[in-house]
Amino acid sequence: MANTIKLNCEHKPLMIAHRGASGLEPENTHAAFIAAGNRTYYGIETDIHKTADGFYITMHDASTLRMTGDDLLISNATYQTLRGMQIKEKDGSKGRTDLRIPNLAEYIKICKHYENVAVIELKDDFTFDDIDKICSIVECFDYMSQTVFISFKFQNLVLLRQRDPLQPAQFLIREFESDLIDRLVAHKIDLDIKYTALTAENVKACHDAGIKVNCWTVDDPADAQRLIGYGVDFITTNILE
Repeated sequence: MANTIKLNCEHKPLMIAHRGASGLEPENTHAAFIAAGNRTYYGIETDIHKTADGFYITMHDASTLRMTGDDLLISNATYQTLRGMQIKEKDGSKGRTDLRIPNLAEYIKICKHYENVAVIELKDDFTFDDIDKICSIVECFDYMSQTVFISFKFQNLVLLRQRDPLQPAQFLIREFESDLIDRLVAHKIDLDIKYTALTAENVKACHDAGIKVNCWTVDDPADAQRLIGYGVDFITTNILE
């Protein structure tokens, strides 16, 4: 049976399971979240889209094609329709009745059950009302203190700051831009960056500014060891543990 790759080091950063334990189970499914919960991960990351009828579901892509074989835009489909779709196994086959698209509440419930930090990527261009509703779902489980919001869309995080000035948040980005630290400091937001963009110098610059550094998506132990040497605070990964 496939398993994670254990990092052999004394002082690991906090490890985050990317879309659940997606090296073992289909990403962003109950099975992937539970597989991560049964291991030593600090956090479980997921992606949130909004359905046509206002539900928030866990899927990375805007379309269901890659995960189900059926091409529906999430923003144009109802939750009931999406829930009825079966997600493919990693070999492309179907047949497991447990592989359905989770909703946000189910994901939070799993994170809370296994005492994992919930790392929620806000995928759409959300309104303040959406951000408020997403936070309210998390608050129903009394889990905001164990939740981090991340997004490539900086405006999502600005809206989050309007609702909650202190909620942990990280800006997703691919390159280390010249004005990045100033933007993050101004909004009290941490960094979640593609690991290839990091150097020891820019990790230190972030830390000197009080910014925590997460990096994605690290699946090679040699890359992880180098990043650990840089002093990153978090590593997001599909398969390392």
